[in-house]
Amino acid sequence: MGALESFNALPAERLEAELLACCAAPAWGAAVAAKRPFADRAGLLAAADTASRELSWPEVLQGLSAHPRIGERAAGDSQEAAWSRAEQSAAAQSADDTAKAELIAANRAYEERFGHVFLIFASGRSQAEILAAARERLGNDEAAERAIVTDELRKIARLRLERVLDAL
Repeated sequence: MGALESFNALPAERLEAELLACCAAPAWGAAVAAKRPFADRAGLLAAADTASRELSWPEVLQGLSAHPRIGERAAGDSQEAAWSRAEQSAAAQSADDTAKAELIAANRAYEERFGHVFLIFASGRSQAEILAAARERLGNDEAAERAIVTDELRKIARLRLERVLDAL
């Protein structure tokens, strides 16, 4: 049985757990699960993208609740925490003490401005790139930043969903 067939056949409880590890917004997982069975991987990923874009702001905030601050190590032994550590590992390895302090300051300023963690698709990005993005996004208005955060959450959920498929 292939990965997609295995995904389509997952029992509801396991599917819910896998999808919540991808995105902590239950509405996202419910929307993806409701579209099963998927004919192909592209259809599944498209459904996941659509589900992300249709999240309300309170649902996006639910999704953010599971993400640690950039530069902070995710705690716990859950699949989501392991993925978060891996996604941030390149940036963390490239950070010296000064850069870490700058990122902490940018995180603090961002949270004071917007009221939630700074979320960015960190995979493949250096610490300097992440810091520059945080500083740039501080200049956004609320509506522009919400759109960016929603899309960053979409990209993270999609990557994690691909990891679920690859593990099946």
